[in-house]
Amino acid sequence: MADTALVLGAGGVTGTAWETGVLHGLAKAGVDLSTADLIVGSSAGAIVGAQLAFGPAGVDALYERQLAAPEDEKAAAGRLGPVTVLRYARAVLSSRTPEEYGRKLGALARNSRPAATADERRERIASLLPSPEWPARHLLVTAVDASTGALHTFDRTGPVTLADAVTASCAVPAVWPVVSAGGGDWIDGGVHSPANAQLASGYERVVVIAPTASGSKVIASPRAQAAELEAAGARAEVITPDAGTRKAIGRNSLDPARRAAAARAGLAQSAAHTEAVAAVWNG
Repeated sequence: MADTALVLGAGGVTGTAWETGVLHGLAKAGVDLSTADLIVGSSAGAIVGAQLAFGPAGVDALYERQLAAPEDEKAAAGRLGPVTVLRYARAVLSSRTPEEYGRKLGALARNSRPAATADERRERIASLLPSPEWPARHLLVTAVDASTGALHTFDRTGPVTLADAVTASCAVPAVWPVVSAGGGDWIDGGVHSPANAQLASGYERVVVIAPTASGSKVIASPRAQAAELEAAGARAEVITPDAGTRKAIGRNSLDPARRAAAARAGLAQSAAHTEAVAAVWNG
């Protein structure tokens, strides 16, 4: 088996902030997860993973950015309205596999009016990344094929730029535009699962930080995926939001006004996990 893997899950604007707070707190306590041999990032986790892959200083800077007043720009804020949430629910209830669910949300995304243009959204995501180039560290960024519903991973060996890969991973269906890159059309990597921790298969020590803790009848939860990794011989630790974090995030994970509270909640929550994460990470 390979050594260490860090999995960063989907969770919107507040998920980015919370994950950043958790990682910032762990690093301050002496547990630096930027040393991971593999970083897997989905949606919010793709943004944070791209930062962390360049070293802990990237996450420290991103944490400070979460505390700033939210930008007044349509490429930063979004909302899953009640009609869209109902369509999501119908799609999952009528699907038998993650791929079928992905196809249905891909169709929904194509038939929706996004909150920003593709160029606006890409520019926004690019502004959050430390470099336009892929990092040397092994980073996998997930997205879902809008046509087939299949999970796909981008990395530094492919033709897709880091900015396009992360923008694709963050393309929440019916909120942000479908992303065309590398000959495909892509939607949010979190559509396949909140964490995609199965991509850490073969690694001995795995830490999963997932803003979305739940799964469904077709989508595996982060803890269920971690249990499968453990059954295969890995040691895994899973961090999901506690009660304080859930209150800080509120009902709309895409609301930039909640960023600072979510980041501080992540920093506060990290203390409760430092010992367990260190035990896994340091063997």
